Amino acid sequence: MIITYKPNKLGKTVANLSAIKKNYGTMAKDVNTRINELTHATSLEDMRFLPQANCHELFQNLEGHLAVDVSVNHRIIFKPANDPIPLKTDGGLDWTKVTEVTIIEIAYDYHKK
Repeated sequence: MIITYKPNKLGKTVANLSAIKKNYGTMAKDVNTRINELTHATSLEDMRFLPQANCHELFQNLEGHLAVDVSVNHRIIFKPANDPIPLKTDGGLDWTKVTEVTIIEIAYDYHKK
């Protein structure tokens, strides 16, 4: 899958393992694992088969975004970046056709909101 970051400087926090360790401390291993899983996925549908990632769509103030687990409370938040966003006939996201994502938050705890 093609991954971009917004803001662009967010991508620098995961540029290499050293940067991941510096920026995410005890969560570094899981952040690295999730980024690698997203990178190697052919489409978002592949993430459904990784129970530890728990890829899921978000709602309310994060509607249109998805997340994968980093820890019990922390997530990597991203949105589909295909243009146009692939939708099913019922209007839902077609996970099989999402091949590009933009990561907007890493190790974000939306439970505190």
